[in-house]
Amino acid sequence: MIDEKIKVKVTETGQVLEVVVLNKRAEHIQVVLGQGMHSVKVDLTPTRNGLAYAGNAMGRELIYDRSRAQVQGDIDRLNPALRKSR
Repeated sequence: MIDEKIKVKVTETGQVLEVVVLNKRAEHIQVVLGQGMHSVKVDLTPTRNGLAYAGNAMGRELIYDRSRAQVQGDIDRLNPALRKSR
């Protein structure tokens, strides 16, 4: 199984991190920072205007710069069987 990875930005430093996605839905995205026993799970939720996802890890704010509609489009494109089952 291939892990999906996305790039998130740390707002304080401007650093871009590549993180592994555990669960991806339009309502929230759950990602893992790091590897092994020192890894941290972070929930990214849509911002008020729906143009990005934001979350906090150890006091640092993380931003994923994709809109809710773009994420839903990615989910539908990667697994079209999920959309047809509704």
